[in-house]
Amino acid sequence: MNVKSFFMTFWQLLFSLSMYALGIFFFGLALCPAVIIFFKVWSLVIAENIWLRSLAVGFAIGLGYFVFGFGLIVLSGLTRTIFRLKLREGNHKIFSLEALKWAFASSLYLIINFTFIDFILLTPFANLLQRLLGARLGSNVQINSKFVFDSTLLEIGDNTVVGGGAIIIGHVVERGILKLKKVKIGKNVTIGSHATIMPGCEIGDNAIIGAGAVLLKNTKIEPHSVWYGVPAENIRNRHNHDKEE
Repeated sequence: MNVKSFFMTFWQLLFSLSMYALGIFFFGLALCPAVIIFFKVWSLVIAENIWLRSLAVGFAIGLGYFVFGFGLIVLSGLTRTIFRLKLREGNHKIFSLEALKWAFASSLYLIINFTFIDFILLTPFANLLQRLLGARLGSNVQINSKFVFDSTLLEIGDNTVVGGGAIIIGHVVERGILKLKKVKIGKNVTIGSHATIMPGCEIGDNAIIGAGAVLLKNTKIEPHSVWYGVPAENIRNRHNHDKEE
């Protein structure tokens, strides 16, 4: 192993350990209210029969889990605000300050993604989470996907629906370069189930992105158009092509 490879491996290990430490801190802090609820309930029912104790403790654990989840959301938003984790568009070396900010911001979202987000999809709390993490959302946005990343690079207009399993992402890593670019989605847009929206895409008002469609980087979608396929194409262009054949 040469010196450069050793340095890269060491840096990755150090960053990974730092993220584990961040997770321990966040989980520990968010769990505090849940632990308090548990011990308070336990102290109240300790003299009761085992069935009542089990019922009370079960409800305490259930309540504690939701308190824990919402605590993580608030902590993540506060952390992003305190550390000013607003991502800057452009190309950045993978070992740079901007890449470190991106990794840190991504970790905040992933902590919630792997523990609690399934319970808040299609609720106002999903929008609250994205706003706390830096996204600009209009009114009545419906998000039914846990794969909406890079919030500070995301803009979504009023009444837009993000279907289940859709991927919206503001970054790619190509040849050791982290490329960050905003994703702008207009008003009244429908993004179908498991569609993929890559960095730099701009989707006009009232457009429809079909289920499973893949919008390549920097794709510009006209208002009122319908796109589908891999890679996605305007349905009008596809029909014209089929007629020519």
